Amino acid sequence: MNDDKAAGTVAERTGDGVEASEVLEGGEVARCGEEERLRRWRMVLGGGPADGTGYAPSGDDAAMDKALAALYGRAEGRGRAGAERAAGLGGSAPSVARWLGDIRTYFPSSVVQVMQRDAIDRLGLSSLLLEPEMLEAVEADVHLVGTLLSLNKAMPEETKETARAVVRKVVEELEKRLASRTRTALTGALDRSARISRPRHHDIDWNRTIAANLRHYLPEYRTIVPERLIGYGRASQAVKKEVVLCVDQSGSMAASVVYASVFGAVLASMRSIATRLVVFDTAVVDLTDQLDDPVDVLFGTQLGGGTDINRALAYCQSRITRPADTVVVLISDLYEGGIKDEMLKRVAAMKAAGVQFVTLLALSDEGAPSYDREHAAALAALGAPAFACTPDLFPDVMAAALEKGTIPMPEGAAG
Repeated sequence: MNDDKAAGTVAERTGDGVEASEVLEGGEVARCGEEERLRRWRMVLGGGPADGTGYAPSGDDAAMDKALAALYGRAEGRGRAGAERAAGLGGSAPSVARWLGDIRTYFPSSVVQVMQRDAIDRLGLSSLLLEPEMLEAVEADVHLVGTLLSLNKAMPEETKETARAVVRKVVEELEKRLASRTRTALTGALDRSARISRPRHHDIDWNRTIAANLRHYLPEYRTIVPERLIGYGRASQAVKKEVVLCVDQSGSMAASVVYASVFGAVLASMRSIATRLVVFDTAVVDLTDQLDDPVDVLFGTQLGGGTDINRALAYCQSRITRPADTVVVLISDLYEGGIKDEMLKRVAAMKAAGVQFVTLLALSDEGAPSYDREHAAALAALGAPAFACTPDLFPDVMAAALEKGTIPMPEGAAG
């Protein structure tokens, strides 16, 4: 099998939720039986001596095959007609723009995003993203935003406005998807965490009330006579909790930085939560004053560089004024370049003071990340769970942390 052909390569990218059948959906799929089976195998195998299907693509199939071969073909391979199949898009903006148009014509958006990512990685097209016309042609997603942020310092002025428009489009889509559920989950958690002892009937927390009055159970009546009622507090405009998002901005954490910026802006919009956003590599930058616009936050980051978690936590610790009402979320793969023992001591000290501390090894839609398992285990031993978190799970994680409840973690998590 020609494992450099796109259908085969993309189909193996199960972390992106892409299957070979999706790759083929762009062409005519009405065929059936043996011909369709040979067609699909030919598109997966990509031609060449080991193909054996005898199927010659035509029409849309041929156009798809050409677009795939430009990215995934091998210089030493040859198609069935003997034509050389070399990976490459010509290295010029016009040819890349045409290719981008082709793949958007023949493939669904999820596959286009994978192919764009592979083109940037395999063919070194990052420099072309510095041209405004190229940015207007690409399919924007979280990973593209990460690439643009890594190129931010090299980006010419005439490209920056286009880049901001691309980033804003992605950010607005993420906010639309995540903001409402986040606010609902956290508002409920804040209300439940404010307990009152003389609640109205509809404000009674029955679970906690029953647990607190079990000793008053009357067997003859098979009931509990509650002597103490516990109720939910009513929402108020006062700040109830403080949240510190401490985000590793090393290159491997690009998607996490994007999601953290969006969530930071959502949290900052809630008056009952005081939110601080801190990003770090070997230096520490406080972006709290930019949280009203996550795009400004993202362009205030600088992806890449080393990692000094200890320094970042020292800064965060110095800003905590109400430890019992504070949640610190460290988002990092834990590859510490600073002082490991000091880092762990700081986490232990914050925990001892009453801070809720959570470590997210990644905040993204991807699978399990690469992370420092020794550091993750050490944090878990301190009672600070460490696990990878999807954006959809993040509201539940934060709600549990605000209530000081059990943190929901995926199966097999480090914590």
